Amino acid sequence: MRTRIDDLGTALTLPARPERLVSLVPSLTEALAVSVPDRLVGATQWCTHPPDLDVARVRGTKNPDLAAIADLSPDLVIANREENRELDVRRLRERGIAVWVTEIETVPQALTSMGRLFTEALGSDRPGWLDEAARAWGTDEEPANPPEGGPTVAVAIWRDPWMAVGPRTYTQDLVHRLGWRNAFATHADRYPHVDLGDLDRPEIDLVLLPDEPYEFTATDGPEAFSRTETHLVSGRLLTWYGPAMVEAHARLPRPQA
Repeated sequence: MRTRIDDLGTALTLPARPERLVSLVPSLTEALAVSVPDRLVGATQWCTHPPDLDVARVRGTKNPDLAAIADLSPDLVIANREENRELDVRRLRERGIAVWVTEIETVPQALTSMGRLFTEALGSDRPGWLDEAARAWGTDEEPANPPEGGPTVAVAIWRDPWMAVGPRTYTQDLVHRLGWRNAFATHADRYPHVDLGDLDRPEIDLVLLPDEPYEFTATDGPEAFSRTETHLVSGRLLTWYGPAMVEAHARLPRPQA
């Protein structure tokens, strides 16, 4: 056994190589399933990648089935500060289950956090896709700040009521690194409620409509806009850290030169 420190500074006593893993974070589930598939034994119902993932399901990210998780006898449960409730993390630890909590609000933070997860928590080699993502995005820790007056984007995440991506979020840092200015970068809230008029206005060059958490489609979302161009995108590419980061760099829209 060895002591390792998670992203929040919590000391965990872990086997040198934890063999039975449960993930409560869809993006990290994909990372584990791609890299250490033989060790992943449980995941949430929202863990949809890889599409052929065949592990026990332990309900959702906000309401995990703690008894079902315990029945899987995990060596380690992987959680995230934003995705999962502190209450559930605490109750799992009270059952004697080790929980590694990640904290990710920027692209470089995602690269660092996942590197630590694999090499320190799991005792594994660093995955090749992680190095590929680091080469694509770079590892500069400084926040990405596109120039004032540059192309502006808004990322809608919900409808009725409308909500958008705000500051201090992985998605904001990602779109900034693509060359966009986030229209709500200085908002007080990380995921502000907004009026449709706050999105559909001339000052915004593009509104991205992802397919999660709200499932925007060709007939549900774009028709609401009369002044601002919209673009349907994969929510996985916008919000998932992990192997999706490589695809995101190649496929997400960038401002026109």
